[in-house]
Amino acid sequence: MTRKIKIFDTTLRDGEQCPGASLNPEEKLEIARQLAKLNVDAIEAGFAIASPGDFESVKQIAEQIKGPIICSLARAKKEDIQRAWDAVKYSAKPRIHVFLATSPIHMEKKLRMTPEAVLKTAVEMVKFACSLCPDVEFSPEDAGRSEPEFLYKVIGAVIDAGAQTINVPDTVGYTTPWEFGQLIENIIKHVPQVRAKNVTISVHCHNDLGLATANSLAAVRAGATQVECTLNGIGERAGNASFEEVVMTLKTRRDFFAAQVDINTREIYKASRMVSNLTGLVVQPNKAVVGANAFAHEAGIHQAGVLRARETYEIMRPEDIGLTENKLVLGKHSGRHAVAERLKALGYDLNEANLEKAFNKFKELADKKKEVGDRDLEAIVSDEVYVVPETYTLEAVEIASGTHTKPTARVKLLYQGKVKEVNVAGVGPVDAIYSAMQKITGVAPELVDFTIQAITGGTDAQGEVTVRIKENGRIYVGHGASMDIIMASAKAFLAAINRLLYARTNPTTLRQ
Repeated sequence: MTRKIKIFDTTLRDGEQCPGASLNPEEKLEIARQLAKLNVDAIEAGFAIASPGDFESVKQIAEQIKGPIICSLARAKKEDIQRAWDAVKYSAKPRIHVFLATSPIHMEKKLRMTPEAVLKTAVEMVKFACSLCPDVEFSPEDAGRSEPEFLYKVIGAVIDAGAQTINVPDTVGYTTPWEFGQLIENIIKHVPQVRAKNVTISVHCHNDLGLATANSLAAVRAGATQVECTLNGIGERAGNASFEEVVMTLKTRRDFFAAQVDINTREIYKASRMVSNLTGLVVQPNKAVVGANAFAHEAGIHQAGVLRARETYEIMRPEDIGLTENKLVLGKHSGRHAVAERLKALGYDLNEANLEKAFNKFKELADKKKEVGDRDLEAIVSDEVYVVPETYTLEAVEIASGTHTKPTARVKLLYQGKVKEVNVAGVGPVDAIYSAMQKITGVAPELVDFTIQAITGGTDAQGEVTVRIKENGRIYVGHGASMDIIMASAKAFLAAINRLLYARTNPTTLRQ
């Protein structure tokens, strides 16, 4: 019999805890919309008590996103649980996710609580959550290092208290697939309430040893019916189980797992790109399923095999994850309708204002480049649509640089209707531009990351630059794309500065 495996996406909660991956409420809502298109079963929208920004974004998602369960995490404390309920109660399918550590090291060193106190608190707080919300999930944090008998006792007690989902987290990525699968089997075997009350057994695995996906799948084989995961596998430390890896494994090997997922996999690639663009965390080329090389074949014998029969070396089809072959050539003579249709085929259903911005940028690029490909269009959307309101607008950049010339940048920015201009020297052209922008804006953040990559092949390829800047311990991401890598670098840095300035004037967008 084929089992349904629920997919609980925690990109907006655990994924956002990845250093430098903070998102503002508008960006979270954009990702939540995409998760709804993916048809996930549950969205963990945030940790409502963490900050005013987290609360507002969870509330906004609960109000606007239809279809999936909308969930907020809460510590086993009344104030956390109440705050979570106040945020998710607007959803047609609200859930509160309560957690409390059960491993000896966590109870002794972090909580400073006895096992008896942990058991009592877990039961009381689950009962309180159930008094507010019809759907409550409980996680015994660090279950992978918990003593089995105590773990069984806690799980049984919180089920009796009303929890309908038990999430078993490998919080620090410590277990191996053999151990974790056995743990799930033993919980089902030794906690009679699981079977008697038809409780969902969920798993939440971290990737510290690179085993998060393997552990999650081992748990499914052992009887788990929900997997918690993140797009691109982002998350604290080495990240979480990867959404795309878990989903495509269950889809591709449905025969082996005797299980299915109800995910619209054709939205996976777009979702991956969106999360990468908004967080500034670049997907490595050899990343399974969504990496640039996932469907590329270099070796001659591989190419020959694929040309004769694709299934010789491809166990998935690119179109299964939304990578379609573009038969429509876009160029400078292409009209607005053709561009809109191609964007829609790629999964971008833009409103009129954003479509106009994207089309204008397309025409500008098409004047310089013979053919505009899908990746170019994705870069345009990232560069022109996924942006905060601009405090400063880039008017002009002029560079003097060369073998015997000290790099100098003349930068003009538009601010409140007036052009501000400076001339600054630097150790290189990009350094000169960034120094000039800092002088004009009065913002002097630390540049913590600068990456550049070609969007497509060929000498006329656009360069895509991603920068991450830091102020007061917070990271802000900026993107820029252009056939001129100097301009791409300038646009990316200014985008990050605008994001920083927007956050200053909208403090609830920040995680506290």
